[in-house]
Amino acid sequence: MQVILLDKVVNLGGLGDIVKVKDGYARNFLIPTGAARRATAAAKAEFEAKRAELEKQAAEKLAAAQELGEKLNGVNVKLTQKAGVDGRLFGSVTNADIAEELTKAGFAVAKSQVRLVNGPIKTVGDATVVVALHTDVSVEVSVSVYGDHS
Repeated sequence: MQVILLDKVVNLGGLGDIVKVKDGYARNFLIPTGAARRATAAAKAEFEAKRAELEKQAAEKLAAAQELGEKLNGVNVKLTQKAGVDGRLFGSVTNADIAEELTKAGFAVAKSQVRLVNGPIKTVGDATVVVALHTDVSVEVSVSVYGDHS
């Protein structure tokens, strides 16, 4: 299926590109999330008419993400979890836990934006996670996990 991208999609293309993707990917992900639309003649004409407006919106999203990234860069998130005496956690620290703490600190971050490269954090100590605010903006945030032995 051919679709027009309404936003930049990683490993696929940028705003306005007409790409051929598998039907399921288009129907189940790209179209419902608003990242693309079917590439019909009417849709192409409508897109060209709204191209400047869409490019302006994309630039505003990128600028907002860069601004938040500058504020978020170098932030240290402190979490306390139940842990054994050997430093292993009972459970783990997930991207949802980190996103929740960042939101409490005043940064609007969704759990899907927090990338745990090595999987959930399962030990007490410091770790670094990546927060992907935009397809072009990623920030490293340090996470300190403290053990609660009570």
